Amino acid sequence: MTTMVQESDVRRHELAGFLRSRRERIRPEEVGLPRGRRRRTPGLRREEVAQLSAVGVTWYTWLEQARDIQVSPQVLDALARALLLDQSERAHLFALAAAADPAPGGPCPTVTPALRQLLEQLEPIPACIQNSRYDILAYNRTYGRLLCDLDAVPPEDRNCMILAFTNDDWRAAVADVGDVNRTMAAKFRASMAEHLAEPAWTALLGRLETVSEEFREVWARHEVVSQGGRTKLIRNAHVGLLHLEHNNLWLGPTAGPRLISYVPLDAESRERLEQLQALALAAV
Repeated sequence: MTTMVQESDVRRHELAGFLRSRRERIRPEEVGLPRGRRRRTPGLRREEVAQLSAVGVTWYTWLEQARDIQVSPQVLDALARALLLDQSERAHLFALAAAADPAPGGPCPTVTPALRQLLEQLEPIPACIQNSRYDILAYNRTYGRLLCDLDAVPPEDRNCMILAFTNDDWRAAVADVGDVNRTMAAKFRASMAEHLAEPAWTALLGRLETVSEEFREVWARHEVVSQGGRTKLIRNAHVGLLHLEHNNLWLGPTAGPRLISYVPLDAESRERLEQLQALALAAV
């Protein structure tokens, strides 16, 4: 018991020192805050980190003071974003807190080299691999330019729910975005029923409720829709209107990862997808 208490105490102090060091290295203008004339604190103030992370100032102060308090994976995720941690620093943060990262980085074992090759072979048909949480695990070049410039999106934000409710380019490309997003939220609720206690799911839900009033409104309806394909109209910023059929190809016996493709429904859409592929290849 004494050894466990000592280890916990060491972890708290290491975590406190790590948070303080990361806070002090960030310039206010890096996170959109004014520097001001009377700033004496190196980097960010504690209250600024608390504000950026949507946590209480007192609670965050206690965290930096190595007090014995509970910290959830969702809060650690918010702190990692606020402190601009890279992947190694993020992993260290969760390790110090002895918590499971709800959005770990690194390659996904679901996406094998053969599946990546398949995505390439499907060109110019836009295709990607998603999990049931709508994380985009892999995609081909045409899909990367279909709804927004996906390469420009940070890996931790490559989630269709996040993009659908927060990314202006993505939203502009989707015809009837309100109806489509309402359906997506209903599908997300149906999928989440089997993952209610999992940190990655609750962290994503918490983030969506924080950043999008639209999501909060549709989520409060408690609507549920099963997964399935449908016809979609996409107004691509580069090649114009695309008439596509959305298809799911499940990669296992359960409703987990799936390969999603957007098949053109007319010759004009096919030609425009070929143009989009050429544009994507030229940008490499």
